[in-house]
Amino acid sequence: MTATENAPAAAHSAAGESVIKLEYHQRLTNSDLAPLRKQSWTWYNIFAFWMSDIHSVGGYVFAGSLFALGIAAWQVLVALIIGIVAVNILCNLVAKPSQLAGVPYPVTTRVSFGVMGANIPAILRGLIAVAWYGIQTYLASVAFGLLALKFWPSLAKYDVVDDYGFLGLSVLGWGGFILMWILQAIVFWNGMETIRKFIDFCGPAVYVVMVILAGYLIAKAGWSNVSLDLSVGPGKVGWDSVTATIGAIALVVSYFSGPMLNFGDFSRYGKTFGEVKKGNFWGLPINFLFFSLLVVCTVSAAVTVIGKDEDGAIITDPVHIVDRIDNTTAAVLGVLTFAIATIGINIVANFVSPAFDFSNVAPTKITWRTGGMIAAVGSVLITPWNLFNNPDAIHYTLDTLGAVIGPLFGILLADFYLIKKQKIVVDDLFSMEPGSTYAYRKGWNPVAVIATAVGLIPPLCVVIWGTAYAASFTWFIGAGVAGAVYWTGMKYAPKSFIYDTGAEPVIGDGAADGSAERTLF
Repeated sequence: MTATENAPAAAHSAAGESVIKLEYHQRLTNSDLAPLRKQSWTWYNIFAFWMSDIHSVGGYVFAGSLFALGIAAWQVLVALIIGIVAVNILCNLVAKPSQLAGVPYPVTTRVSFGVMGANIPAILRGLIAVAWYGIQTYLASVAFGLLALKFWPSLAKYDVVDDYGFLGLSVLGWGGFILMWILQAIVFWNGMETIRKFIDFCGPAVYVVMVILAGYLIAKAGWSNVSLDLSVGPGKVGWDSVTATIGAIALVVSYFSGPMLNFGDFSRYGKTFGEVKKGNFWGLPINFLFFSLLVVCTVSAAVTVIGKDEDGAIITDPVHIVDRIDNTTAAVLGVLTFAIATIGINIVANFVSPAFDFSNVAPTKITWRTGGMIAAVGSVLITPWNLFNNPDAIHYTLDTLGAVIGPLFGILLADFYLIKKQKIVVDDLFSMEPGSTYAYRKGWNPVAVIATAVGLIPPLCVVIWGTAYAASFTWFIGAGVAGAVYWTGMKYAPKSFIYDTGAEPVIGDGAADGSAERTLF
């Protein structure tokens, strides 16, 4: 069918200009979810995306924690290399379907879950993003609280929760949180083009300040006081060091599991898949390794320059490091930089994604902007500061998130690469006609639903009854089990169980391997 017969219409939205055909079903389509009219992001935009994703307070603390695992520095570096290369490969795999079709992650999942069943991964991923969004907003808001106290020490009494607090957060804390909440909402509300410009600037800008901060602390401490080993007490040896290294690899992959799953929300904007892969290479292995080394040098030098915290532990939070520097200008610049960096990761990883996810649930009622604001409001209701300040709660929350994300990832890859052989019929992503490629049974693929449920059970059991070490592998367990169950079901289950018509739809010859059938004009 030609574009003229379909009379496609260009639709403008905050998420980009898309093309909507008359045949697209209203329940599945809006201008935010439809295929992009033009994909214009270069490798640098993808590179900047990963810089913004990594250069946050959470990323800083995470990188520092890896060097404090009690294993040799070379083992940490091996774990970092293996882990981040694995992330790079997985991101390339999940990026391809969205880049080919020009659609966001939740629309891509219609290929495996069905046009209606895709709401399962969309809602699950959206809720996960809400939790992370709240935590990251809280972490960044702490910076503003410290900055306020530096200039107005008299505000200290308003930082006491017992005297001036509400729902577990002080008045000063609420002020910082609301300020961060508003700043992020303003950037998001202006649309993807503004977000692209924001992350293009933030990634390099944060690096400049980080290098200056590291140089300042190293100069003050002296190279002799800089070490790649941040561990306290006797280190791990023998088999314990091997298992700790393997655990570190798993932690690296799990840390990136959220943005890795919904990377299609950004790869859809890539000019070509080659541009996306190039951006991933510079943004992940190269960027993350340099970032990690810069972090550990900064943290190590900071021990000599500013000392340890009240409990005698090494300070890995960059906001607290710069706050203790005996230089007001440097402290202010550092605090603002890391606050901006955290805004960057929060928008790209936890604002854009739920915007698409929630819009997918009810396209006619929920726009991309509305979906994002639903996530923003939800992030306040969960009171993330209480979550983050409770070690048991944060442990169970983060491990559970990994357990949920894993199965969704495993099903997506098993379907696109092993079952569908990298073929997508883009127009059928927006069709509810019986017999269309992704109609399955009334829009639901029962195999995907079953695989998700089965894939969730083992990792959740590990979270509840397993050790903290075993919980590091929940993402891998969920992805492996769900992917295997899905592949088995799609291969051997009766077609009458999977499809209303009792037969598998045939994808036309026009879609070659690694391509998508779509005629926009």
